[in-house]
Amino acid sequence: MQRSPSHRTFDVIAFEAVSKTYSAGGRPALSEVSLSVQAGQVFGVIGASGAGKSTLIRLINGLETPTGGKVVVDGDDVAALGVEGLRALRRRVGMIFQHFNLLSGKTVAQNISFPLRLAGRPASEIKARTAELLERVGLSEHAGKFPAQLSGGQKQRVGIARALATNPKVLLCDEATSALDPETTEQILALISGLNRELGLTIVLITHEMDVVRRVCDRVAVLEAGRVVEEGAVEDVFLHPASDTARRFVREADGEVSAAGVDGRLVRLTFRGEATYKPVLGEVARATGVDYSILGGRIHRLRETPYGQLTLALTGGDVAAAIARFKDAGVRVEDLAAGEGA
Repeated sequence: MQRSPSHRTFDVIAFEAVSKTYSAGGRPALSEVSLSVQAGQVFGVIGASGAGKSTLIRLINGLETPTGGKVVVDGDDVAALGVEGLRALRRRVGMIFQHFNLLSGKTVAQNISFPLRLAGRPASEIKARTAELLERVGLSEHAGKFPAQLSGGQKQRVGIARALATNPKVLLCDEATSALDPETTEQILALISGLNRELGLTIVLITHEMDVVRRVCDRVAVLEAGRVVEEGAVEDVFLHPASDTARRFVREADGEVSAAGVDGRLVRLTFRGEATYKPVLGEVARATGVDYSILGGRIHRLRETPYGQLTLALTGGDVAAAIARFKDAGVRVEDLAAGEGA
């Protein structure tokens, strides 16, 4: 099932000036956090260890209670819910964990069906739903195995299937790929992205890796010491980070660019969409007589959108004319010496 555009017209999660302090006089884990997540969106939250990511995600399903402000999920003020209200909320909000949190003494099928048995669903429904989920995550042939017999990626697939058991509207991902190798990470992110597209799930994904955000998220909030220091569309935050924290994460994802000993005008070019694959550099160089040295760059995708970003040193010819031609071709040009973009 494909998401329709109307699925993105309302907020399913809203943080309203939320703070959380664990001890009197202690440093807040979160401070005055306000953000919203629209239905059907994949929303990333990135920050270093201790930034407040885990606290934020645990406030969504009521595992933590805010000290100030309000968290609203699917129309409910989470802190105002009683025991039964929280149980009902947690059936609508699934969660997958970094270290899987599987029951070692139960089989794959039993782990997946556990939330359904807790909810008192009929045996026939449990059997059918478990089989459906096993097929969805590609584990039908492993139904009778125990967690110790599985790879890390297979364990996370079990965790994802278990989180989907009660047909939740929201899926919370708590560092869901950080314990996995790169190839398995790619597979799990593809699975999560597919669930978002096919089921219209709203997903909140916390991570310390900018590359994970780039691959699957629509929007991202950057946390530093319990505060949101930047929030926006992933392409904006990733390609043109405004905060020091976001710039640090982008540098870690892409590596540093050194211009030591390089002559010329230092610029960063950003290409988006089909312009990424056009021979703009060669055309501009021939037309203006400018030479260029490529100091660093990348060609990749933000979800389904191709993009390229190159850091160049421009020398000789008519540099001003070259920059004007880049802009006319729809390329964003940042003058790194002046620290300005255009």
